[in-house]
Amino acid sequence: MSFWTDLTGTEYRIEFTDAGGVPTRTLRTGGGEHVVFLHGTSGHLEAFLRNIGPHAAAGYSCHAIDMLGHGYTGKPDYPYEIPKYAAHLSDYLDAVGADRVHLAGESLGGWVAAHLASEQPARVASLQLIAAGGTKANPAVMERIKTSTLQAVQSDDIALTRKRLELLMYDPANVTDELVQVRHRIYHEPAFVANVHNLLCLQDMETRQRNLLTPERMAAIKAPTLVVWGHENPFGDVPEAQRMHEAIAGSRLELFPECGHWPQHEHAQRYNDLSLSFLASAGS
Repeated sequence: MSFWTDLTGTEYRIEFTDAGGVPTRTLRTGGGEHVVFLHGTSGHLEAFLRNIGPHAAAGYSCHAIDMLGHGYTGKPDYPYEIPKYAAHLSDYLDAVGADRVHLAGESLGGWVAAHLASEQPARVASLQLIAAGGTKANPAVMERIKTSTLQAVQSDDIALTRKRLELLMYDPANVTDELVQVRHRIYHEPAFVANVHNLLCLQDMETRQRNLLTPERMAAIKAPTLVVWGHENPFGDVPEAQRMHEAIAGSRLELFPECGHWPQHEHAQRYNDLSLSFLASAGS
């Protein structure tokens, strides 16, 4: 079974949008208030294929994008630091006429979404931080991300791509052959290989520290915020999620058992129900 069967019965399109001069791959479907899904480091929009259909069916205009330098989106030759990601996201929203949006960001996507919410509060109707990164600079975690990604990109051995994806999951059965093949193809696109150092710049200690989500920045977030975290998240322990929750006034924390770094994928139905309930309460 293809994971695209999750969109069976959903009318959708995949297109490229000019976002500030960067051709940006996006999957769009539905109508209503805008919900924008943002993936993690070295990821791509397919991270949310188990979520888009239910959100569209509930009456939302859904966007899943390949972020700056990721997937099949353009890869300008400069380091992809958080303000650059946020500017690209803002350019995308301008290009599609989405003045006010709900943001659902996983890992790096949550980091970028939180930054935008702190900088442009009028633009963000609600915020979901799904195993979000950016509050710590843990050398061991940074090295694991950098090494596992480079190994998978610099070798044609598809087993290394599978190993990179299995890092994300509590249950490796969630790493399907198709998901491995999709990511392996992306990892070996010439432009991706040429710019992987730009994509991994946040795993450099000095660069990461100047981009961190500080308590002060998180305190500036005014949008209704949902923090979703897996008990077995390999890139951040539960206390990291709790500190994020405490730093953002009025936020809600939901912990998923038997879950790693992709709650929206590993426990899709639970996440979808939670997200839709949260969105209904947040409104615009």
